[in-house]
Amino acid sequence: MKNKQKAIELLNGIETRVPLDHINEEKYIQHNLNIGEGHAGLEALFSQLPKGSTKVNIIRAFEDGDYAFCHVDYNFFGPKIGFDIFRFEEGKAVEHWDNLQETSGPNPSGHTMTDGTTTITDPDKTEANKVLARSFVEDILVNGKMDKLTHYIDGENYTQHNPQIGDGLSGLGKALEYMASQGITMQYDTIHLVLGEGNFVLTASEGKFGGKHTSFYDLFRIENGKIVEHWDTIEEIPAKENWKNNNGKF
Repeated sequence: MKNKQKAIELLNGIETRVPLDHINEEKYIQHNLNIGEGHAGLEALFSQLPKGSTKVNIIRAFEDGDYAFCHVDYNFFGPKIGFDIFRFEEGKAVEHWDNLQETSGPNPSGHTMTDGTTTITDPDKTEANKVLARSFVEDILVNGKMDKLTHYIDGENYTQHNPQIGDGLSGLGKALEYMASQGITMQYDTIHLVLGEGNFVLTASEGKFGGKHTSFYDLFRIENGKIVEHWDTIEEIPAKENWKNNNGKF
């Protein structure tokens, strides 16, 4: 069984409460800071969920070496969109990261946080696309080199799924202008993970949004060397005194 299929079964297990057979209970490292360590932390979480309240709809699933990552529409203490990443060793999940955001939208262009294509293409371009996505985040989001935007995005040929931003460079420009007028700042500081399969690449980054310590997960679809579609989730990182494990968000 492929790692991404195991990831799908693990996530569906949240809904069905079946035993999480694909986890190495001795080594499992949890990076969701609202969940306790290991298998015991998962069991404690399940005990808090009212029976039948949780829904898991996996929209996209990918695999990159020892990693599998999924784009998920949840009802999990309320409707949320999430990205989940699992790292596997010897066929078992040994580490998990995620990023959850309350569901909202549609955005100014009418797109939801999850719609759009799910088809994986260009498997031979995985590594080149990962380099491109990392460079985009470094140049534009970390270093603010906005003059380089057209190197990565071809004008209006850019479909945006962020609930606050419209399509194309024009939509991005309007959103940035609004944020500036409201004194809202967004700063990416560190890229922690870059994972991809074919035309899709996920980056997991750390920074600040509105002055708050924040985790940014960005999923890019790349076509002919340009970013043509983008989905994301933005989640505030809780203060350390509120963590339920000591593994950190990343």
